[in-house]
Amino acid sequence: MSAVPGASSGATTGAIPGVLPRRRVRSTGVHLSTLGFGAAAIGNLYRAVDDTTARAAVDAAWDAGIRYFDTAPHYGLGLSERRLGAALRERPRGEFVVSSKVGRLLVERTPPLPRDDEGFDVPGDLARERDYGRDGVLRSIEATLRRTGLDRLDVVYVHDPDEHWEQAAGEAVPALVELREQGVVGAVGVGMNRSAMLARFLRETDVDLVMLAGRYTLLEQGALDDVLPAALELGRAVVAVGVFNSGLLAREQVPDDATWDYAQAPEHLIARARALAAVCAEHGTTLPAAAVAFPLRHPAVVDVTLGMRSPQEVVRDAALHAGAVPEQLWEDLAARGLLRTA
Repeated sequence: MSAVPGASSGATTGAIPGVLPRRRVRSTGVHLSTLGFGAAAIGNLYRAVDDTTARAAVDAAWDAGIRYFDTAPHYGLGLSERRLGAALRERPRGEFVVSSKVGRLLVERTPPLPRDDEGFDVPGDLARERDYGRDGVLRSIEATLRRTGLDRLDVVYVHDPDEHWEQAAGEAVPALVELREQGVVGAVGVGMNRSAMLARFLRETDVDLVMLAGRYTLLEQGALDDVLPAALELGRAVVAVGVFNSGLLAREQVPDDATWDYAQAPEHLIARARALAAVCAEHGTTLPAAAVAFPLRHPAVVDVTLGMRSPQEVVRDAALHAGAVPEQLWEDLAARGLLRTA
């Protein structure tokens, strides 16, 4: 597996002082920085973040050279979009890329819940209503633009259409493609953790990129069987998220209570992660640094986006991304049966 420069969908742009390298999405005018800011955390994912910390996290990301910011209505029932938009409002609009998502409309919940019931520490006065129809897509984008205060969205993903293939492929994607052709949206994508279904979107619809969650990581490379070869063949781009596998690869030393796929990791995966960590240490690097570096080696992958909730997390993640990972590491991992290369 070769390094990325020169890849068809992910060619690296010229260096810009103070900005991370950026890679092109298909033939669109959209270029993503190789490290992205995942804004679910500043939507109070799992625990609350105050406005000052959320703003400082976005500012720290900018200072680190990050120019790609990903959000969604789902994240904190609109809180992430509002906070991200406010933090970017005074920045030069042509210098950053924002993606959001469609598929979950926010509607009034009657009676309201004391707290959201889908993992965000926010009041439960709104509910998510699945809608992958054309009208739902247009309403969702209009609401996102209102919450963010932005004049346009650079990338729009169809969000988690797992059980909604027909409507997502037949209505949501065509509606977004129409907006792309009108210049309202820069690029059209789909985001989910089912790599085979993402491959189908690439082969059967006119999307420009996909956001792949957790299926192409240092721990598991199942996407080599479907979405990654499809992206290469068709000249499309892949954004890799969930590269720490819900926490299992996030620390230099893997704890007994490490999580995987949002639950306690099974013993055999903890053992595998510890074996990966040991080889990383032999090569003078760390498990999380290798986890960030690994997906970007594939020529279809243009960006790794990490969730960031504070300036401290931004600084750590930027350092992981900047760290040098020896080429020999990948060869040794493959030789020891810890890494697929094809």
